[in-house]
Amino acid sequence: MDSFLAGLKAAVDAMGPTVLLPIVIFIIALVLGAKPGRAFRAAVTIGVAFIGINLVLGLMLTSIGDVAKAIVTNTGIQRDIVDVGWPSAAAIAFGSSVGLWVIPIAIVINIILLVTRLTRTLNVDVWNFWHFAFIGSLAVAATDSLAYGLVVAALMVALCLLFADWSARAVQQFYGIPGISVPHLASAQILPIAIVINWIIDRIPGINRIELNTETFERRFGVFGEPVILGLIIGLVLGAIAYYNAGDFGTALTKILQTGMTLAAVMLLLPRMVKILMEGLLPVSDAAQEFVRKRTGDRELLVGLDSAILIGHPAAISSSLILVPIAIILSVILPGNRVILFADLAVIPFIVAMTAPLLKGNVFRMVIVGTITLAVGFYVANALAPLFTAAAQSSGFQMPANAVQITSVVDGFLWIPYVVIALIQNLGVIGLVVLAAIIAAAFWAYRRNTAAWERAAGADDAVDQNA
Repeated sequence: MDSFLAGLKAAVDAMGPTVLLPIVIFIIALVLGAKPGRAFRAAVTIGVAFIGINLVLGLMLTSIGDVAKAIVTNTGIQRDIVDVGWPSAAAIAFGSSVGLWVIPIAIVINIILLVTRLTRTLNVDVWNFWHFAFIGSLAVAATDSLAYGLVVAALMVALCLLFADWSARAVQQFYGIPGISVPHLASAQILPIAIVINWIIDRIPGINRIELNTETFERRFGVFGEPVILGLIIGLVLGAIAYYNAGDFGTALTKILQTGMTLAAVMLLLPRMVKILMEGLLPVSDAAQEFVRKRTGDRELLVGLDSAILIGHPAAISSSLILVPIAIILSVILPGNRVILFADLAVIPFIVAMTAPLLKGNVFRMVIVGTITLAVGFYVANALAPLFTAAAQSSGFQMPANAVQITSVVDGFLWIPYVVIALIQNLGVIGLVVLAAIIAAAFWAYRRNTAAWERAAGADDAVDQNA
């Protein structure tokens, strides 16, 4: 059994998401009754779209990563907990004892919840199962028990599917992508925080009237308010902050202009890639709905995808770019903070993108929610760093030079792992029971009043009525 699981994990690692996803989509489309030719074309189109999305994201992540390194260097700050980035966290997760089991566990839990009608999401985002394994590996580090880690991973699969269902209608309406959900825990975990903060902002006179979205910018500033020009302007500002002292005037100016043009390209190209993705998704979504309709009447089946599909909206990109220098400032001014952000500053878009439907693309509110989430995240990272480091060492991860401990924004800054670990460290098995009971209660509450939960996440009943 272990050799089979090891082979499965090795195959997933070798193929990566851009190869694995089309294969999974093709098989699922055939099972759902799509014609082979249509299923094949849809799968290839989806794979091509994700390659395009990843290329553009890679361009953005490289540019923002370089900007972040330059800003951090300019500040001269030194910390003993080093941000090693999500690729390292993924390697640690899949290299852990939980990583060997997480794929079959996630598939089985998903099937059980689909059969029992507790979820509408079929999660095809197999590569991102590493998030479940990572939180499970923290549980193993905290308890020295693989059983704890496997149970925690299974509970995180269920919780992720709940978040996916809860946010699906709002995501579909705002981003214009039908038939999908986003079972991505790193992105979904901000939703409860955003709901609370948005409620508070709504009750602050003056502040509650501030509306800064891409439509407002275009209306007020014409061509200078268009997303591609906004990307250029934000890139130039970030470049100036990062590279004002990067050698002579010509060198500095070149770096600043390159940053501006790179981010302008990202603002223009990412939405185009998402449109290609939609082209491939429609046949699969149609087949899924027809399959379910024939067997269960009006039940809906959602295709669960990576939150990369959300990053292309100008509000998500703009707010994330503004949050980069804010995150660095927070790392300097927060009392007691020992974390220096480095590799994962560029993944802030994945953290805030899920707030866009709820906040209607209001960049002002997205920045506020993102700032508070990051501020809390620094203290979560400080608390989880010892376990993060222990999990890394047990998986054979090579520690960076001069790092006493390590972390990452994904998943080391997230409140969900912190709550999970706190429960099992303080209550042991009872903590697992409490965690399972909380998740079960959330499923029950969501199913009991689905429409209210979806409105709380940003869904608009009027949009469905007019569709």
